[in-house]
Amino acid sequence: MITLKIQKKLHSTEGNLSLEIDTQLEENQLITFFGKSGAGKTTILRILAGLVNPDCGFIEVGGKVWFDSKINIPPQRREIGFVFQDYALFPNMSVEENLYFALPKGEDKRIVETLLEMVELGTLRKVKPNALSGGQQQRVALARALVRKPKVLLLDEPFSALDLVTAQNLQTELLGIHRHFGLSTFLVSHNFSEVFSLSNYVLYLSNGRVDKEGPPEQVFLNEIPSGKFLQNGVVLDIVESGLVFVISVLAGNNIVKITVSSEEIEGLKIGDLVMLSSKAWNPVLVKL
Repeated sequence: MITLKIQKKLHSTEGNLSLEIDTQLEENQLITFFGKSGAGKTTILRILAGLVNPDCGFIEVGGKVWFDSKINIPPQRREIGFVFQDYALFPNMSVEENLYFALPKGEDKRIVETLLEMVELGTLRKVKPNALSGGQQQRVALARALVRKPKVLLLDEPFSALDLVTAQNLQTELLGIHRHFGLSTFLVSHNFSEVFSLSNYVLYLSNGRVDKEGPPEQVFLNEIPSGKFLQNGVVLDIVESGLVFVISVLAGNNIVKITVSSEEIEGLKIGDLVMLSSKAWNPVLVKL
């Protein structure tokens, strides 16, 4: 089991925030921290990694205490791999040099060859990061995180800067790697399609606390009416048109316009996450 019981005072764009998490999670799952910017998702990853200390709390992974009132295991001993949002690759090192730099002293160097082939970068081993595409840089960052043979993999919005096709391909590769190495993987995401295609379990954070948790279907779909299709999106625009409102929603790569009543729009604003569905050819919009 993974026990995460932490408290941390934070300063967000919306003012002071108290991060308070108390949960127990099964190992070898892919767990997503989901929520709006400033909810504390990345801070939780950094606390798990040992890069940020909670004000108080308890962290235990696989029967080993990483943090409590007397123990604070340093990052290099926590058996974690971290893929940062900006990849954090060394620009003056080639692909393989980035991996070798992360390899613990005395470890078998054959792991580098294995990972280069696994992420399909064998032919680009001598190339430096600046000459690679975003998807290729992401593969390097993922391989480098795995060089240490971690038990826990931490991913901070790893697909946010990638185009849709590249992101979907890398999601498939990530899921395969997660299962191949039997990892406990923590993912920070704002993207519903990522959550549903990758996650076993979701912690939905709001203002530093877990608002909902459970499998993705339980967290997101219980209050959504059934329909012919389900598509997540973001509200781009709200325009009053006579007695109704026209809402523009970015769903995938498409902008969908939906007519709703004043009752349906209550509490909805630009930037909100919504789920679209259709029932008897009638579109339905639900705020998440």
